Amino acid sequence: MRDSAQSTTPVQFQRGQFVLYRDPEMFWTGQAGHTFVCRVDRVCLGDTYDLAPLPSGVPIFFANPDYMRLLPSIDAMRDIDTAPLNTDGAADDMTAAAIAWLTQQHTTANQRPELPAQR
Repeated sequence: MRDSAQSTTPVQFQRGQFVLYRDPEMFWTGQAGHTFVCRVDRVCLGDTYDLAPLPSGVPIFFANPDYMRLLPSIDAMRDIDTAPLNTDGAADDMTAAAIAWLTQQHTTANQRPELPAQR
């Protein structure tokens, strides 16, 4: 049973959110690779969660939320939101992911929208 007085996690994660998960067994036994990014796949009974680690996708069942921390989108998108515009060095201050996202947006914004292929 969890000690709610010591828990610093939100009461409830939602399906589709990205979280940082620390595998408690790997962590407490000193193994490497114990912390990784996951997507919440399912909210389970008993205040646990099924997670999909990225990029492996090998599911983690009944993860304890005391070992999970929300990865807010604001942190992931901060470099795009705060990048200087109209400067020669703007791209130098952005991560590769931010540049890839902006390139994709530029490409799709300049194309005619298409309907998805029928099945």
